[in-house]
Amino acid sequence: MTVILAVSGIRFWARAILRAPGLRKSTPVIIYGAGKAGQQLVAALYLSVEYLPVALVDDDARLHGTTINGVRVYPSVDLRSLIAKYHVREVLLALPSLSRVRRRHIVARLETLGVEVKTIPSIGDVVSGRAQLTDLRPVMPEELLGRDPVPASKTLMQRTLAGKSVLVTGAGGSIGAELCRQIMTQKPKALILLDVSEIALYNVVTDLRDTWGEAAAVLVPVLGSVQNPRRMRAILRRFGVETVYHSAAYKHVAIVEHNNIEGIHNNVFGTQVIAEASAECGVENFILISTDKTVRPTNIMGASKRVAELICQGLAQENQGGTVFSMVRFGNVLGSSGSVIPRFREQIERGGPVTVTHRDVTRYFMTIPEAAQLVIQAGAMARGGDVFVLDMGEPVRILDLAKSMIRLHGLAPYMLDENGQPEGTVQDIAIQITGLQSGEKLYEELLISNSPKGTEHPRIMTASELVMPPADLQRLLKDLHAACTGFDPEMLRHVLMRAPLGYAPKDANIHDIIWQKQEAALVPSVPLAH
Repeated sequence: MTVILAVSGIRFWARAILRAPGLRKSTPVIIYGAGKAGQQLVAALYLSVEYLPVALVDDDARLHGTTINGVRVYPSVDLRSLIAKYHVREVLLALPSLSRVRRRHIVARLETLGVEVKTIPSIGDVVSGRAQLTDLRPVMPEELLGRDPVPASKTLMQRTLAGKSVLVTGAGGSIGAELCRQIMTQKPKALILLDVSEIALYNVVTDLRDTWGEAAAVLVPVLGSVQNPRRMRAILRRFGVETVYHSAAYKHVAIVEHNNIEGIHNNVFGTQVIAEASAECGVENFILISTDKTVRPTNIMGASKRVAELICQGLAQENQGGTVFSMVRFGNVLGSSGSVIPRFREQIERGGPVTVTHRDVTRYFMTIPEAAQLVIQAGAMARGGDVFVLDMGEPVRILDLAKSMIRLHGLAPYMLDENGQPEGTVQDIAIQITGLQSGEKLYEELLISNSPKGTEHPRIMTASELVMPPADLQRLLKDLHAACTGFDPEMLRHVLMRAPLGYAPKDANIHDIIWQKQEAALVPSVPLAH
């Protein structure tokens, strides 16, 4: 009995010494979630020297007052007092299976407490070995803005992919790369990845080969531009392409606004080249990746993508019984290149200021995997000339997003006025309003006609949009071609304004900065399609 008591006493004494916040040089943390994941996290953190769990918090009243691995469980209403008592700067979420809606509510509550919020990996990542339970990372806004996904229809996912030869243009971009990942899950006969950027193509092919191993033998990386008609026809015939996802486009509004001739070259004539080549080579399905900026566009990018839609609609009328053309229109995707979230993250890590164009600007957001899955399923439902619109959920106020991201880093935001002076008390990270950029809207729309119809998928709608008569469309393309070959950005804008696109630029004085000072005798950097 003496030996047992002595050994037990020493163990309890040693544990108390090692767990004492004042004697152990570790960061005190509170773990939100006292389930199995929370219990395992407490045990794992005691083996590390970085973190010291001082309290568990859970919304389940049955657990309140209990002790797990020597750590007491408290109700969530005690969070503020616990943070002050233990001088906590970080809260760890141990809720890997929680729905996005519930997680969003919890994080919104934590944002107001001045702590940095981190989370453990998902159960899927832990089980697959891609991550360990202690691989903590900051909570990403993508996790909070995204919705709980609707399970994909196996039939729709396979219809245009399984056993098919598939081409993805712009395969190195955010949407193109994710389309390739989703396509690989459906076991295509061949997946041709086309991109004009060597490094982007290398990155996506390397990622797919690392993931799929021997199955990646179906991958065919191809360098090239969709503006090259002979190259496109050669690719389509060589690989017997049956499905095309046309994702290649210049998409950044401000860049295309100042380089509008190149924007039209790529977005309009590039689409015309690959679409006409697809019809000529007997492609079964052609899906254009479009954008919400085509609706009453105020910028060249949106107008160019609307013309691209009209080209596909026109070919759908001409090729009845042949290639099935369809368009899928959606808004911003979270974490894509050039999107606002990576920019905000960089600005916060630099200490600010975080720049927002307008206090009231709003945008729709969707996760890249959800967007890619819905694009594939929408294309599988096409009958010809369809304009599909994805349900983007509720629009997000960008200023609120900036404030939320700052708070998730455990920092406090404050506003600067138009003169750069603080509004109120100076806190940790400033937010500065910079003004809307050329061609930028306060809010985006998804429909022109406002008459969407449901489909067999709850988050995919179809819209009846204006179709231009073939003669009018050819006249529009001819005028755009003349403006491009003449390097005349002013004429280009007038042609777009006269067309039935709803194009209404806010700043009629913006010109193409590349060509406005050049002589008309110069040749374009990329050969025109026609």
